[in-house]
Amino acid sequence: MPPGKVLQPVLKMKVDELFLCWLSESSTQAMLRDCLRRIQMPERGAGDAEQPGPRLAAAAPDPAWRPRECEGPGAPGPTPASTALPVGAASSARSGPPVRGPRRSGGTRVVQTRKEEPLPPAASRSIPTFYFPRGRPQDTVNIDAVITKIERTFAQFPHERATIEDMGRVAKACGCPLYWKGPLFCSAGGERTGSVSVHKFVAMWRKVLQNCHDDAAKFVHLLVSPGCSYLVQEDFVPFLQDVVNTHPGLAFLKEAAEFHSRYITTVIQRIFYTVNRSWSGRITCAELRRSTFLQNVALLEEEADINQLTEFFSYEHFYVIYCKFWELDTDHDLLIDAQDLARHNDHAISTKMIDRIFSGAVTRGKKVQKEGKISYADFVWFLISEEDKKTPTSIEYWFRCMDLDGDGALSMFELEYFYEEQCRRLDSMAIEALPFEDCLCQMLDLVKPQTEGRITLQDLKRCKLANVFFDTFFNIEKYLDHEQKEQASLLRVRGGDGGGRWGMCGGGGTERLLGDTAPCSACRPQESDSEGPELSDWERFAAEEYDILVAEEAAGDPWEDGYEAELSPMEQKLSALRSPLAQRPFLEAPGSLGAVELYEYECGDDDLPPS
Repeated sequence: MPPGKVLQPVLKMKVDELFLCWLSESSTQAMLRDCLRRIQMPERGAGDAEQPGPRLAAAAPDPAWRPRECEGPGAPGPTPASTALPVGAASSARSGPPVRGPRRSGGTRVVQTRKEEPLPPAASRSIPTFYFPRGRPQDTVNIDAVITKIERTFAQFPHERATIEDMGRVAKACGCPLYWKGPLFCSAGGERTGSVSVHKFVAMWRKVLQNCHDDAAKFVHLLVSPGCSYLVQEDFVPFLQDVVNTHPGLAFLKEAAEFHSRYITTVIQRIFYTVNRSWSGRITCAELRRSTFLQNVALLEEEADINQLTEFFSYEHFYVIYCKFWELDTDHDLLIDAQDLARHNDHAISTKMIDRIFSGAVTRGKKVQKEGKISYADFVWFLISEEDKKTPTSIEYWFRCMDLDGDGALSMFELEYFYEEQCRRLDSMAIEALPFEDCLCQMLDLVKPQTEGRITLQDLKRCKLANVFFDTFFNIEKYLDHEQKEQASLLRVRGGDGGGRWGMCGGGGTERLLGDTAPCSACRPQESDSEGPELSDWERFAAEEYDILVAEEAAGDPWEDGYEAELSPMEQKLSALRSPLAQRPFLEAPGSLGAVELYEYECGDDDLPPS
């Protein structure tokens, strides 16, 4: 024992020691066995309860008993009080065993009465299953019939082995869309051996049918790596490579193998941009079910013109995105820095917003943090978000950039931080800037936040003019465009019916002038095109830009105002006409950028042979 430490008794340890000594006595064990026997035999226990004294008295230990084996050299001497502790109150006739016996027996009868009552079923058994992560099971699926159909299909192949060219027929036998053939082939191990045997494929597909009960779960199971339950970007590469190799709308791209990876990267980023609503970089079955991706995969079989599938697979959209990136990537290393990105759209985006993009708020990877550069994949997200600020993903994209402190709300300080640069740029253009207080009043009337002084992500998603809000704070070109539209609209109203058709902004009954009292766009009737579905801002931008690029390549010189292309993709979409792909001059004979050598396109060489 360390010097200076006083030895203190531990009462609980001593009590436990005495209890164990008492419990080891034969008389104590006999008494406990007798009590246990009466519990197991309630009828006899009830009769014995009338005269329990002799049993307990005989089983009670001698009052003079003392635990000799528990005594030690330093143990205190036994006293009458200490000998009575282990046996309860055996030394007292009033509280001895004859009194405890009936009380224990009476408690036993109550417990036995409860045990005789039938127990109600557990509450959890009456609740039907409501969570099906792999889809709701369907009793109508006859797995054996499906397997028999697959075996008949394999019997038509040599040695009952299917190559990747044969997997289209196998996919139809499985009841899947045609372009599931690539995932089916890879999931059965065909990429390693070049073909799939009937036995290996049947074993794989039987497992899929038993465990996956809807298309989303089956598609994820076919693409994921072993042990994973979600899709990452690399999982889509074999599937999209098969689309590039076999879809008739991409036949012209087959010879330009170096552009396959660019197209595949673009489609993958568009898939995650639209489907991965959690921004986790992992697509789950639930996210795939809520999206329209599988419907678009099924349309690949029906639509020969891949440009009609504008949501994910359009080659025109890829062409526009890659051209925009190529113009900024001056050293052609497929990476751009902040100065390169600032040149987009003639320096329309403020430098503060460019810095926020490179801060890692909306980008993944270590190159942004280490080298201050973003990749082509990051640029796809940027361009789509910049040209269409009305979609949920684009609103989240720019909200993340403007939320400097990451508290989930835009404060007035953060709005002023971005608006200061807008004011300086307007002053440099000899345009009088609207004071921040007046601009703030306009934006609050536009968004109508639920909490005063804070604009949340839900406020912007609920607002139908999030694009006007964002452009006001970091895109000078589009901000001026919005202002000019407001002024033209105001002049038309005052020259016509005086504004009686449109209500007033915010419901306050005051007409808003340009920059101060202009009518809010949210109060105006929206023009709609009755011919076909309305184009999104991104689809409209991509169609117009593609039209310009086709005209430039067809003319062999820069775009001139008044030049009219032979076939405008914009007019084609608006009229909902679908012409054969071969009639499109660019897709029939791609130019330099659509073919192989990008550097020659940059130099303006028009003598390249068609692909």
